Amino acid sequence: MRISVSSDMDEPVARFLVEQLRSRGHEVVTHGALRPGDDSRWAPCSEAAARDVADGTADQAVVCCWTGTGASIAANKVPGVRAALCTDAYTADGARRWNDANVLALSLRLTSQPLLQEILDAWFAAEAGQDAEDRENLAHVGRLDLGRTVSG
Repeated sequence: MRISVSSDMDEPVARFLVEQLRSRGHEVVTHGALRPGDDSRWAPCSEAAARDVADGTADQAVVCCWTGTGASIAANKVPGVRAALCTDAYTADGARRWNDANVLALSLRLTSQPLLQEILDAWFAAEAGQDAEDRENLAHVGRLDLGRTVSG
């Protein structure tokens, strides 16, 4: 799988993330502080990683900033992206299973290396569910991406 990774800071956990993804057999494309000369501000680098997913040059992305909040907000502004800020394995599993999240957002401040491994294990083990209500919610989100207002 090709995974786009962005971080606004060159922190040890961000470098460990890249190492972990590569050791799991993924091809990694980096943005922000992880790529020399790139724009390392959280909004542009998160957008770049999210656009890789939206345009199909990456299968998924992981976006990182100090809290993870800004990275998730910026990524979610890209149509077709469903970014989820995950601080534990259970949330990562649910984000993939119920929300078919295609971008994982992480906090550089809160995510330790052992926790990162648990989150990645859960993220990659889960698949999008086929529950009718979940699929309807995803269709609703897709219409929002198209700028359509939906009542009810």
